[in-house]
Amino acid sequence: MMQWIVPLGLILVGLISGGIFEKFFLDNLKRFAAKTRLPGNDLFFYSLRGITKIWFIIAGFYGAVISLQLNGIISDKISDILQKFLTVLFLYSVTIVLARLAAGFVNLLAQRIQGISASLLSNLARIIVFVFGILTILQTLNISITPILATLGIGGLAVALAFQDTLSNLFSGLYLIISGQVRTGDYVKIETGQEGYIVDITWRNTVIKELPNNVVIVPNSKLASAIFTNYHLPAKEITLNVPVGVSYDSDLEHIEKVTIEVAKEVMQEIAPDITGFEPFLLYQNFGDHSINFTVFLRVNEFLDQRVAKHKFIKRLHRRYQQEEITIPFPSREIYMRNGE
Repeated sequence: MMQWIVPLGLILVGLISGGIFEKFFLDNLKRFAAKTRLPGNDLFFYSLRGITKIWFIIAGFYGAVISLQLNGIISDKISDILQKFLTVLFLYSVTIVLARLAAGFVNLLAQRIQGISASLLSNLARIIVFVFGILTILQTLNISITPILATLGIGGLAVALAFQDTLSNLFSGLYLIISGQVRTGDYVKIETGQEGYIVDITWRNTVIKELPNNVVIVPNSKLASAIFTNYHLPAKEITLNVPVGVSYDSDLEHIEKVTIEVAKEVMQEIAPDITGFEPFLLYQNFGDHSINFTVFLRVNEFLDQRVAKHKFIKRLHRRYQQEEITIPFPSREIYMRNGE
């Protein structure tokens, strides 16, 4: 019975030390690091969350196994098996930490570079780290990875054929991200009629959020081969066209002056940060009942055009009434025979 006291004590010390380290030392270190405001502080401590306790527990069990081996309670063969098992657990926990760090750094990069979808790239980074971690574990267990890699290479063709659609969507998603054709936050309209903001690009689908708050799921391969309009490229600013018609007896110079004044007021309210653009109008044609022209304004993005058009029409209508400018409605003259 006395021979088990030291091993059990080592395990208990590992349990207690892990709890104390994570509860006090790691938390205090986290608060101290928060004061430095260095990028990645939260990510580092998030990656270690719950893992340091496991490391102390593994260390306690490792010491217990060695103690049992020295006291002759377990054979060298069993001790070797247990030590390898604990080593595998340790390497796997390290792989988890590195995978969390890799995915977290990808997310940080996505936050700094506008429009990059973090979902697909972070998952891909996590998978790569786990693959290398598993290969390292196999190498530690003296399992040759060369035959495994050869088998994977031979079976890769069969896997590619079996998961053709999945791989097509995966590589199409990577292509969309790398090419910059679509970015998260962009407003797009597909040839099939769906339109909305790009919310995320996953390993399989692109998620589009429509204005009515619906979500459209489009396979990456379909979007990569579809004809679509990205209203945020090459820039978010778009020019808004509003057709207007006035009566034939209007003073066109006065019309132009009043209309431009109203357009400037609306732009100042909707898009005050846009500089270097002055609203203007161009007369188009002599219509059946009016002289028609188009007013050109600029707004910050596609969605703003609805609000801008709403405000512009209301204010222009009120201003035309104040200026006694007539916006004619369609009319017809009917000639009757024999006084009928």
